[in-house]
Amino acid sequence: MAKKRKSSARKKTKTKRRWSQRVTKTSDALTLDKGVFVKGSPKAIARSLKRSAEHSHRRKSSPYRSAMSMLTFYINRGGKGLSKTRRHTLEKAKDELRALYGKD
Repeated sequence: MAKKRKSSARKKTKTKRRWSQRVTKTSDALTLDKGVFVKGSPKAIARSLKRSAEHSHRRKSSPYRSAMSMLTFYINRGGKGLSKTRRHTLEKAKDELRALYGKD
């Protein structure tokens, strides 16, 4: 009986490790362009997110909220694995996205 618990515990941890991948693929937030977060420029990232959000048929919220949500999700998912320069670029992309939508 103890062996069954160990195997079920392993299955749970295995599925938990990939929750972010599942969210990215099946989320109704928006459909992203391929490689959007790999771009080097914060402006390019923000423009791509805006374009994706405005053309997406999967989103349930406003284009701005969907784009910002996906960017924040990506930053949080990266966690400590993001370098300082990459995190800085992505945080600047948030500012660019706010500017594109005329937010604070």
